[in-house]
Amino acid sequence: MASQDISKKIYSVATAPLWHSGRTLQKNMLQTLLALLPVIAMAVYRYGYDAVEVMAWAGLTAIVTEALVQKIMKQAPTSDDFSALVDGLLFAFLLPATAPVWMVVIGSAIMIILGRMVFGGYGGSPICAPALGWAVLAISWPDFMDLNGMLLKWDLIEPLSDLKYFGLDAISSVTPMSLLLGENLGALGASQALMVLIGGVYLLSRGVVRWFIPVSFLAGVILTGTVYNLIDPQHYASPLFHLLSGSTLLAAFFLMPYPSSSPAWRLPMLLFGFFGGVMVIIIRTYGVYPDGVPFAILLANLCTPLFDLIQPKPFGGR
Repeated sequence: MASQDISKKIYSVATAPLWHSGRTLQKNMLQTLLALLPVIAMAVYRYGYDAVEVMAWAGLTAIVTEALVQKIMKQAPTSDDFSALVDGLLFAFLLPATAPVWMVVIGSAIMIILGRMVFGGYGGSPICAPALGWAVLAISWPDFMDLNGMLLKWDLIEPLSDLKYFGLDAISSVTPMSLLLGENLGALGASQALMVLIGGVYLLSRGVVRWFIPVSFLAGVILTGTVYNLIDPQHYASPLFHLLSGSTLLAAFFLMPYPSSSPAWRLPMLLFGFFGGVMVIIIRTYGVYPDGVPFAILLANLCTPLFDLIQPKPFGGR
């Protein structure tokens, strides 16, 4: 009788993880959107209609592009998981508030096609799609990505550019508090440091993002920045400046922990995050681009397969 009951059961063969928490991609994306709301609100407050236009076009283009490519590839539509919208917003946060619509549309479409769909869609990409979209635009149209040039109607300074081209004296008026409150020019959402921090803490508290990558990434930025500052404090900015300027915090909580392009185990996650943080300071110090955080993210993504080789020893293994 028992053997008959067993024969009627349907068993499935699957790969790990076999124990699920019940959290879905859609729930994670909704939590991420909630975390981004303070950033969106502050961006609109700072930049007005320009911010709304950039975010709207980036999000809409991402959703439409994904739907079109899925139709061509005969895949089931996934617009209801909100992942394309989240990527579109994160991409918009890296752009100047006055970025031309045509450039936003091209960048967002490239982000989805090259950053996601060529690898099968969300979850299969080995690189952070918003960082890839930014990198393509930064290389192709550097003048339109220049924050100082694109934000001339605001009587503020862009700290990283001024530091890069004019030295420490040019940012003597910049304080940690002004950086935290976003009282300087910067990318549309990335410059809203306090709001990004609030959103990041929310994601950590909800378990959407684990602490390993954000903490190790910020540690890499702080430690490397400290080394350079100690070597020559008259030439290199303080680690606190690097921590609060540019897209450092946005990268720590939203871009570096990109699920498909970051390691899965604890030690690899720590090494991955720390390496990304170190590369932020290296690129800012020696690179052409004043910020360069997205390039640091992409470099870390390329090393993810190497970090993933470090795996915990199986129970009972030698």
